[in-house]
Amino acid sequence: MNTTEHSNTANVTTNTSINDNETINGTATIRATRAKAVADVPPRLFGSFVEHLGRCVYGGIYEPSHPTADEDGFRGDVLDMVKELGVTCVRYPGGNFVSNYNWEDGTGPRDQRPVRRDLAWHTTETNEVGIDDFYRWSQKAGTEIMLAVNMGTRGLHAALEELEYVNGAPGTALADRRVANGIPEPMGIRMWCIGNEMDGPWQVGHMDPQTYATEVERVAHAMKLAESGLELVACGSSSAHMPTFGTWERTVLTRAWEHLDFVSAHAYYYDRGAKSFQDFLCSAEDMTGFINTVAACADEAKAANHGSKDIAISFDEWGVWYSDVWNKQEADWKAAAGEGLHPEPWPKAPHLLEDIYTAADAVVEGSLMITLLKHCDRVRSASRAQLVNVIAPIMAEPNGGPAWRQTVFYPFAEAAHHARGTAFAPIIDSPTVHTESYGDVPAIDAVVTWDEQTRTGLLLAVNRDETNAHDVTIDISDIVRSIDGSPAAATTGDTITVTRTQLLHDDDPYRTNTTKAPQTVVPQEFTVTADAQGHLSCTLPFISWAAIEFTA
Repeated sequence: MNTTEHSNTANVTTNTSINDNETINGTATIRATRAKAVADVPPRLFGSFVEHLGRCVYGGIYEPSHPTADEDGFRGDVLDMVKELGVTCVRYPGGNFVSNYNWEDGTGPRDQRPVRRDLAWHTTETNEVGIDDFYRWSQKAGTEIMLAVNMGTRGLHAALEELEYVNGAPGTALADRRVANGIPEPMGIRMWCIGNEMDGPWQVGHMDPQTYATEVERVAHAMKLAESGLELVACGSSSAHMPTFGTWERTVLTRAWEHLDFVSAHAYYYDRGAKSFQDFLCSAEDMTGFINTVAACADEAKAANHGSKDIAISFDEWGVWYSDVWNKQEADWKAAAGEGLHPEPWPKAPHLLEDIYTAADAVVEGSLMITLLKHCDRVRSASRAQLVNVIAPIMAEPNGGPAWRQTVFYPFAEAAHHARGTAFAPIIDSPTVHTESYGDVPAIDAVVTWDEQTRTGLLLAVNRDETNAHDVTIDISDIVRSIDGSPAAATTGDTITVTRTQLLHDDDPYRTNTTKAPQTVVPQEFTVTADAQGHLSCTLPFISWAAIEFTA
């Protein structure tokens, strides 16, 4: 048995050092065992979200005047970064936007499409991009589409017509309209969201749980009559803090259980929205509780229907969002709008929700991704919201400017490209940190994936301690043994090799990347040792995210 060491002997920078005032608070152990296997890693877990909001579409994925734009007007630099990010599935076109949207407006020749007002974000929608265009973009990006239908101002009839338009074989009126619009083949969209956040009073056409349960049952039933192989997502509560959280899920899922495959979950976090900075770093504790509650509601609905299938969770909005900034903007707008009629045009693609993320935000998002992987037996799809410019990992400057990566880009990309095979929720013995919201929680959290076919694995870990670094020992010997039950690789002469390491940490947790300095916070290599017994060892600085790739 050989041992290996992967170290950062070159290109060591100050933003991966340990703070002079920092102490090693203790040691942590992470033990991955086959007994703690969760499930296969679903590709859709690495999805994202494109909504007609701010500059996500116009000036984001689409900017015909940009030097990198292709024949369809899509920015080539953004497309390249989307592929680098590893996005597998994109939810479209909303979001709040979809609840007042006519899908037909975004089809056919661009110069004949209507311009309309969008009530969700109080902007003007030009409809230069619609389902025809987004399908072409998804083909270029290599992503699946998760399509949302309008349950606010429309419903059953519009959903069935949109389904026929996008998926119908040529020979019917709507499918032939798609063919005439330049897309001869059916789009083959399998996953559909039946509305968005329909419990939210901010939503056009919002409903109580009983009303939505009735409507989603009708629409899901009819859509499955048209195409039994569809995978349908019902709206869950808009957040775990809604007064109807739990009641909404039980009511909706019990009524429509037979026709549904997923229920949605939405959760956003930011430091000013938490009781303390330490609480913010432990936001994954809230996500864990959210997942467990929704799964329990789905299981109750299954039992009530005497069913055999599980309804999975589509965590199709998650991430860091400084919602207090938007809430102030919205309050200011409402105050101004309350002073009489306003006949002036609404803005087109304004700068909205363009949050700039910190090193700490990236660690939190890395922690949230770990949580999704540790629950991938129930969370079978997820969409990091959103993709470009709007609370996004990718920023795109207008007027010929560059695209660049935010801090949160890196943890997502690592998981999307390298989390394969089976996910394992390891046994963790760690020092704890105290939070006001969740009590004492482990400073270290982690997930391990192992692909038996390629004999490659990935450890993702975070140190959520805002003060202290911790030494960590990882035992992977059990999961890398041959699948037929023969002894671990460490006892058969095979070599456990650390092939790549990444550490994202900054002594200033509020440091950001910017247009002028887009590589201020990027992952660096760090020292990891492997021994002959299948153990890895490293030190994780305070507020850090790490990835270790290995083979055996």
